Parts: sequence; C-alpha cells; structure tokens
Amino acid sequence: MGSVREFLKNNVRQYAMLIALVLIMLFFQITTEGVLLVPMNVTNLVLQNAYVFILAIGMTLCILTGGNIDLSVGSVVAFIGAVAGSLIVTMKMDPGLAIVIVLLVGLAIGVWQGFWIAYVRLPSFIVTLAGMLTFRGLTIFMLKGLTIGPFPEFFQGISSGFVPDFLASGEPELNVTALVAGAAIAALYVLVQLSGRLHKRRNGYASSALPLFIAGLVLVVGVIGLATYWLAAYRGIPIVFILIGVLVVAYSFFTMRTVPGRYLYAMGGNEKAAQLSGINTNKVLFFAYVNMGILSAIAGIAVASRLNAASPLAGQNFELDAIAACYIGGASASGGIGTIVGAIIGALVMGVLNNGMSILGIGSDIQQFVKGLVLLLAVAFDVLSKRKAR
Repeated sequence: MGSVREFLKNNVRQYAMLIALVLIMLFFQITTEGVLLVPMNVTNLVLQNAYVFILAIGMTLCILTGGNIDLSVGSVVAFIGAVAGSLIVTMKMDPGLAIVIVLLVGLAIGVWQGFWIAYVRLPSFIVTLAGMLTFRGLTIFMLKGLTIGPFPEFFQGISSGFVPDFLASGEPELNVTALVAGAAIAALYVLVQLSGRLHKRRNGYASSALPLFIAGLVLVVGVIGLATYWLAAYRGIPIVFILIGVLVVAYSFFTMRTVPGRYLYAMGGNEKAAQLSGINTNKVLFFAYVNMGILSAIAGIAVASRLNAASPLAGQNFELDAIAACYIGGASASGGIGTIVGAIIGALVMGVLNNGMSILGIGSDIQQFVKGLVLLLAVAFDVLSKRKAR
C-alpha cells in the first residue's frame, strides 16, 4: 500500500484528470439512463470533437514553450474551409490537390505568425489576436458572407466516412475489422510497455512495482477493448479517428522521445537556461507556431468535411476549446509541463460535458458556465500543486 500511495502522490498531475474523466462519464451514464455510452453516441462524440483533439495537440506544443497560446486557430479553421470551398466547390478542383494546397496555406500562416512571435519577439497574444481578426475578415471576404457547398463525397468522407469491414462476410452485429484492429493495438501497446520495462531494468533505471505495472497494462488494455467494442457495435472505425490516433502517437513520440521535442520542455522550463545550454529557442518557438498552422489546416479540413460546407461562422470559439483542453489535461500555464495524451483527456472531458448536458436538455448558458468553472478549477489545481511542491 505504501508503494501505491507513493506512486499516486508522484503522479497526481498525470492521473487526476483521467480519474475525473471516468467519474464524469459515470455520472452522465447514470443521469442519462445509459444514453451517453450507447455505441452510436460514442462515435458521434469522437466525430463532433475531432477538431478539438487536433487543435489541442498543436496548442500543447505552443503552451510548452512558455505558456504561449494561439488565439487565431478558430479563424484559421474558417479560412481554410473557405479556401477549400472556393477551390473544390467553386473552381471544381480535384479534392486531393485542393487538400495539398490548403495544407500549404496552413503552413504559410504558421510561418507568418511564427516569424513575428519567434524572431521579432512580439507577444504571442497580440500576434495571434491580430491573426484571429485578419483571417476571420478574409473568410467573410472570400465567401461574401455566404455558405458554399456541398463538397464531393470523397471530401465528405474525411469526417463522416468509416473504414469498410474487410474481414467480415455478410452483415455481422459487430465490425470485425474494428475488433481485430483493437486487438492488434492492445497487443502492440503491451509489447512496447514490456520492452520499455526490460530496457529500464537492464540499464539500472527505476521502474514501477510489478503489481502497479500489471494494473496499468490491464487498465489501458481494458480501455482499448471497450473503445473498440463501442466502435465495432456501430459502424466501425471512423476515418477521422485514425487520423487523430496517428497524430497522437506521432506527437507523443516526438515530444517524449526526441531531442527537438525535449527542447520544447526545456524552453518552457527556463528559456535563459535553455539558451545557455545551446538551444536555439527562436527556432523552437518558430517550429511550435508553424506546426500550429499546419494542424489548424487539418482541423479546418475536418470541420469543412463534417459541415459539408464552407461557412463564415465556422470555427467560432475553437481556440478557447483547444486552450481549455490543454489546461484541463494538465498543461502548466507557465509552460514546460504537459503531454499530448493529457490534452486529449482534457478534450474528452470538455466533449463529455457538452454531450452529457445536451442529452439532459441543459441550456447552452449553463453549459458555458460549467465548462468555465472546470477550466478555472483545473488551472487552480496546477497552481496549488506547484505551491505544495516548493
């Protein structure tokens, strides 16, 4: 019991919101009489919040550099949708080519804002606030205040399509391809964790007690199995879910396992010390905002695909959702602390709150109040835990 208490004490920041997420899901599962975790609703929860997951990944990198944020992402999402709509719907361009172009536009936006923030050293708040106004204005100008659509079926499939059930014959109750994919992911996770544990023991590094290690494996594999069942019981694996999964794995590996990824944490921890250590902090900050531009473009494609239209009203308050997801997921307001998985957990907390309250018929005014209170409590927890650590 002593080792368990010590483990929880040392990892309270990492697991607090995960525990909170589970409790929130249980609460709404009971109050909605089981509607929250109906397979169709779980799939819709993923589809509705795909943009938050994508934007929160990029926002985490910005926050890691020292608490910097990007207020322009919602307007960039709308602008990217407008560009995609103009190219695909108005100009009849091939959707694949149009996607490449809008990703390059997102890259250019990231370079533009990153230059002012990283090399001119204007405050990120001011630069991205200017970007929020600029790209919203450009969106309205391009669309002339109108909504254009619909998009071709290929483009719609990005956010509304599902992976076909290649492994099933007939019409089974459960999507076999989803079940097999879930089993493969669970097996791969177990192998990676076992390999990491063996590597630590061979090199004399500290590792968690075996019972805790096994309990962690069982918990994660159980979550993977449950999520797989929910997806398999409806229509299988959404295409956008695969996109999000790839981004989460890639960015988790980048931030935790690569030298450039560790530079983000070093800069957020102490920029002066990072500079003295030979880290080019201008390049690190520039990269964070270039990356944010690209991910905003990806989110813009996902949103336009789901709406099946380019709208001048798209993306409103998306920046607030992404920032809130990062802070709720454990990112520090001063930078240097935070994880990609934590941001995803934070986005799920926001998504479950929205979905659960909507099912219960709670008005948007109360929903905004509750989300604001949750954000305040999450940041307060971060500040108070730091004070106790001193």
